[in-house]
Amino acid sequence: MSVFQVIAQNLLGFDLIIFVAAALNLACYCLARRNADRLYRKLHMMVFIPSRRRDPESVSRAIRDIDEERVLAMRKRSESLYSVFVNVTSIFPLLGILGTVVSLLPMVSELADMQTNFFAALTSTFWGLVFAIIFKLLDGFLSSRMEDNDKAVDLLLERRELLREGREG
Repeated sequence: MSVFQVIAQNLLGFDLIIFVAAALNLACYCLARRNADRLYRKLHMMVFIPSRRRDPESVSRAIRDIDEERVLAMRKRSESLYSVFVNVTSIFPLLGILGTVVSLLPMVSELADMQTNFFAALTSTFWGLVFAIIFKLLDGFLSSRMEDNDKAVDLLLERRELLREGREG
């Protein structure tokens, strides 16, 4: 059996689990990124750059009028999706190793098919590592946005509290 036949056969076998997990993880990434970007756009110009372009009173009014519960809900949803993404990303090497073990176990009883089983084992490891690398790279982009959003929400809440104290005091 050729290497390409083994790869094709494995794509319909254990490697399919890895590809399904990758598709689900990509969907989690897209949702987490979209939610993180939405929160970032909502807060960034108000919280980090309320400078010379806008008068301080309009910035204060915008901060006071923002729906705090909605912002916190947006942050929580974003963080939940990100958490799923990070956790699924971390299992890809394990899926690859599991595929290797599953493919190598029959070798004990069927030494004649040793080459085919060995190739099958390597494809699972290969795909697990490939997706782990891809999603780890995507995590680098998303994690910085998540950190920015956390800072923005905390700063917004702090400014709202200062505005309340100034209004009440």
